[in-house]
Amino acid sequence: MTRSTSLPRRILLPLANPRTAGDLMRIGAALMGHGGTITALGIVEVPEGMPLSEGATKARQARRLLQRVLEFAPPGVEVDTVVRIGRRAAEGIVEVAAEEDAELIIFGWGGRPGGKRGQNAVFSPTIDEVVRESPCDIAVVKQRGVKDVRRILAPVRGGPHAELALRFATALGHSFDAHVDVMHVVPPGIDATIRSQAERALTGFIGHQADDELRPLLVEGQDIGQSILREMESAQLVVIGATVPRNGDGIGTLQGGLFGVLPETIAQHGRPTVIVVKTRDPIPPKAFEQRAQQAETLEAADRAAEAGRSVPARVDRWFAESNFHHSEFADLKRLVALKEKQGLTISAVLPTLNEAETIGAIVRATRQQLMERVPLLDELLLIDSGSDDATREIAANEGARVVTHAEVLPQYGSYRGKGEALWKSLYETTGDLVAWSDTDIKDWHPRFIYGTLGPLLTEPRIGYVKAYYQRPIVEGGLLKEGGGGRVTELVARPLINLFFPELSGYIQPLAGEYAGRRAHLEAIPFFTGYAVEIGHLIDLADRFGLNGFGQVDLDIRIHRNQDLEGLSKMAFVILQAVMKRLEERHKARLFPELGSSMKLPRSGRAELSLAVIELADQERPPMLRIPEYQERRAQRVAVGSGPASS
Repeated sequence: MTRSTSLPRRILLPLANPRTAGDLMRIGAALMGHGGTITALGIVEVPEGMPLSEGATKARQARRLLQRVLEFAPPGVEVDTVVRIGRRAAEGIVEVAAEEDAELIIFGWGGRPGGKRGQNAVFSPTIDEVVRESPCDIAVVKQRGVKDVRRILAPVRGGPHAELALRFATALGHSFDAHVDVMHVVPPGIDATIRSQAERALTGFIGHQADDELRPLLVEGQDIGQSILREMESAQLVVIGATVPRNGDGIGTLQGGLFGVLPETIAQHGRPTVIVVKTRDPIPPKAFEQRAQQAETLEAADRAAEAGRSVPARVDRWFAESNFHHSEFADLKRLVALKEKQGLTISAVLPTLNEAETIGAIVRATRQQLMERVPLLDELLLIDSGSDDATREIAANEGARVVTHAEVLPQYGSYRGKGEALWKSLYETTGDLVAWSDTDIKDWHPRFIYGTLGPLLTEPRIGYVKAYYQRPIVEGGLLKEGGGGRVTELVARPLINLFFPELSGYIQPLAGEYAGRRAHLEAIPFFTGYAVEIGHLIDLADRFGLNGFGQVDLDIRIHRNQDLEGLSKMAFVILQAVMKRLEERHKARLFPELGSSMKLPRSGRAELSLAVIELADQERPPMLRIPEYQERRAQRVAVGSGPASS
């Protein structure tokens, strides 16, 4: 048997109940063309009047449920998972189908809809609405199990929907190793000549499938619907295409408005699993010119609609759809499989300055849990900013590669600050994904790395992920809940909401744990000190927009807290960076008196003075502009060990 080549390569599988996903996944895998992908979609509906961000918790639950779908994926079948937030499920399904360029949507259906909302629906309000929008071919599966399929029945009457049904029945026959009977009903008592013509027509219709094992089945019957229902008693699977209502269907009490009276009735009353298919309505040749004329107007309308969607609405939706929890990525073997499937390499970077107290445990846990137990990380780099304690020696003894950032690219000089170390770590690492974690954390756990990597490995749209967590503060030897993040709440958050509201959904924009794709990181400048985190967000937002961001909950993080004067310096530098980006965005000198020196009054019983400190982050250019980096990158790509194309 020769399998048809005109099968969909991109299939969308909306799932309301992952427990019934096994059969739908088997059907989707059977119908998928070579090298295709199944996208399992979970929809979270948020009622009108509530912000979309209220769906964040349900979105996490939906992602966890969708992970179970991966267990049903047959070997060699690529399955992606997507969760979408919206007001109506149908709207989200159509939107994702367009984004994924889906060629087929497969719906599972349990039977006649019930309840007040579904009483006027053919299948269900959601399915009916999607079918009417018809973004691509549709298959509705009335689920009765596909574990032991020996015979498949494909009733046909001709037309594009019947051709689609026959292609699908053929593919399912191959996958399930089942006989496929292609059935056509003729009136009883017809003469031999007409019967012979019908047989030849049926054989010719089958012949287009280039499959010698499809069996023609001509059945006489006055009532077409009842004839099919009788014949399908001995089948385990029925595939039928959409029709238009015709006289003589024999079932005239139902008014089918989506697939036609006959297939809708067969799906409703048939005992085995029934798949009803409908091809996207063809466009008449004369309509193409009109469609071409309308294209520019429609595109302009789409752009206007997107621009008109308020920033708060976009942030609400992003907050719900792109807010993860580290437990979603606790299956490290799954992350390794995703990494290998995508051909990616991963670097972890630990920036340090006098962290002898905590660094040993951090390096040890990273190496043992993320490199030895599972090969998630390909390299572990500690980049030090001139520690005068035993930080470097401890890290090296625990297995990290250790460099001092002042010794990296020395021809370009060296600045003090964490941002400088992060920028130079791009030169020293090779991974397609780069994850950074602070090292002054007393309760460090490997989730501080795999948590930020998880969304990058599971969501291709995401290019940068930042962590957030509860940040208790130590005061007088006691742990005080909720005392951390003072610069975030008093400085960064007000500035973001005022000037960069698209970033206002970030819970902790200054968090020190984040990961990104090298292709993005090497293309943006780096502030050399405290402003590096806020600079990343602003610059990356300009590069790929809000949809390219993610954030992940790491639960609790206990670290060394700075004194109030240190926080004041940090706030001053962050303010400068935000003002600089504002001027660049507006291409105007908005703050002519903006300075970089900070006066710090000192007052006490024995002291009264005014200290003046120069505080200004320098700015490093995108690493991709550094010739030495370009040369090193080119060499690695040439030998096959450099960053994968993205």
